[in-house]
Amino acid sequence: MTDKTLLEAPYVVEMVRTCTNMYAHGWDERNGGNISLLLSEEEVAPYVDVNNVLRQLPIGFVEPSLAGKYFLVTGTGKYFKNVQYDPAANLGLIRITADGATAELLWGFTDGGTFTSELPAHLMSHAVRLSADPNARVVMHCHPANILAMTYVHSLDEREFTRTLWQMCTECVFVFPDGVGVLPWMCCGTTEIGQATAEKMRECRLVVWAQHGIYAAGSSLDDAFGLIETVEKGAEIYLKVAHLPRLNTITDAQMHELEARFGVKAREGFLD
Repeated sequence: MTDKTLLEAPYVVEMVRTCTNMYAHGWDERNGGNISLLLSEEEVAPYVDVNNVLRQLPIGFVEPSLAGKYFLVTGTGKYFKNVQYDPAANLGLIRITADGATAELLWGFTDGGTFTSELPAHLMSHAVRLSADPNARVVMHCHPANILAMTYVHSLDEREFTRTLWQMCTECVFVFPDGVGVLPWMCCGTTEIGQATAEKMRECRLVVWAQHGIYAAGSSLDDAFGLIETVEKGAEIYLKVAHLPRLNTITDAQMHELEARFGVKAREGFLD
């Protein structure tokens, strides 16, 4: 096995492209943001020796439900703009040990680095989303400017926040009908914010961290990226019109039409 072989794996190629695209969107300045992608052993085994553990890295909490699962994750302190130039230093392939407390490094972090400091929040969210959807595979965190700005000037009430976003763009209600969870400012990189985020993920796939950024969970890198992209567009439109008299809007009745047209159900109690 060689690094070049793994670098040609479709999921590594897609991870590199996604990191590059997120940086180009301005969502991941400096070392801001992180991604984790759940993989099966069948996807991993053709590229790496799953019995060759390079290092063991404590994850800072225990999650037995993820024992034996593989994740491709971004590294702590790594710049998304550099992933395309040296994926093996900026990404790592890990497996969670049987006790759910340690990550075994199977590939990557070649400069001696380790996984993102937000890994506990990612793994807690993965565990919750897998219990709701067996196809859930991605957790993505970044700092989109418009959604960040919106948390300074808009109520953080989840229903109000979600309804505003739904009203900004026709596609919003059927792209994220489960709405948006919202957390007040909390210190990042802690077990506490991970637990709070995971709790919100029981009801929705998007969680906004006020004055910080957003978490998205999806079935693929494209899915999670698209959720963030749509929310960010809604926030951008809101900031452009919030100071102006609103003469028109997307009404609740019209959103019910969209529910019927696209076969989705808006979060209970969020529409009149």
